[in-house]
Amino acid sequence: MIESYRALTEHAALGAVAPRAVIAVGGPDRASFLHGLLTNDVQALGPGSGCYAAWLTPQGRMITDLHVLAVEDRMLLDVPAELAAGLLQRLDQFLFGEDVQLADLANTLASVWIHGPGAPAMVERVLAGASGLASWPPYRHAPTPFGSAAARTARIDQLGAPGYCIYIDRAGDAELRAAFEAAGVTAAGPEAIEAVRLEAGYPVFGVDMTDDTIPLEAGIEDRAISFTKGCYVGQEVIVRVLHRGHGRVARRLVGLRLDAAAARGQRIVAEGREIGAVTSAAHSPRHGPLAMGYVHRDFTAPGTRVEVETSAGRVGASVGSSHP
Repeated sequence: MIESYRALTEHAALGAVAPRAVIAVGGPDRASFLHGLLTNDVQALGPGSGCYAAWLTPQGRMITDLHVLAVEDRMLLDVPAELAAGLLQRLDQFLFGEDVQLADLANTLASVWIHGPGAPAMVERVLAGASGLASWPPYRHAPTPFGSAAARTARIDQLGAPGYCIYIDRAGDAELRAAFEAAGVTAAGPEAIEAVRLEAGYPVFGVDMTDDTIPLEAGIEDRAISFTKGCYVGQEVIVRVLHRGHGRVARRLVGLRLDAAAARGQRIVAEGREIGAVTSAAHSPRHGPLAMGYVHRDFTAPGTRVEVETSAGRVGASVGSSHP
């Protein structure tokens, strides 16, 4: 745990925050098709750029989050692995004559994630075609072949430090990981990744966000939603909350610094009533017990004291910040 934590925060480490898979969307109508479904300005993306986005129901609740990467002949949608097959079917159901082709790349494309302040240098050392990675803006990506295997590197920061995902043909997956480890990159354990994730306040779909979540509740609107693009599914709900409700939602996702350990699903209480629940919890070597959870909007101010009902009794906690 300590070795992995130090690698993630001081050097570089391999490890995915959550399992992901890739769906390819090709055809001349791909950008306009996705633009009408997703919350961000997909149509403005040129090759080599990308964005974070959400796909919503007409009621404004999340179907998924996703990383969108534009390449020359298609869009790559990086989505939660467990949802990929269902999302592919759902995308197909939304096609009404558009010239769009969909493909599930889960069995042909692997994802190798590397995080940490030393990640840019390590990627450049292992992938000869990579250069200037430290200055890349979020979601910039480019081809970076590894031996005979086709690969593409994208900058996707998730843990409060530079982060990169190398999408590579599955045949080269194990060899690429071995090359990173030979260069001195640690393979981080899940406990360390979770601790650093909570320090960074990075929510994961399926854990901190579900199909009952409105993006505004999770605090991802600044990076997931374009407020200048045209219509998309669920937009009316988002606009209504922002304009008529002045952005007020019933609950918000916040960070919690705890007096003792807690666990996912445990109730958060204050002033004699239940105000929310823990969605993620971990132990940080630097900060001690941490958690993320939803609390009623009256208790979101940083420093607010609340309690978590654990199996060992009530544990005090301080609200940190609403998470980006």
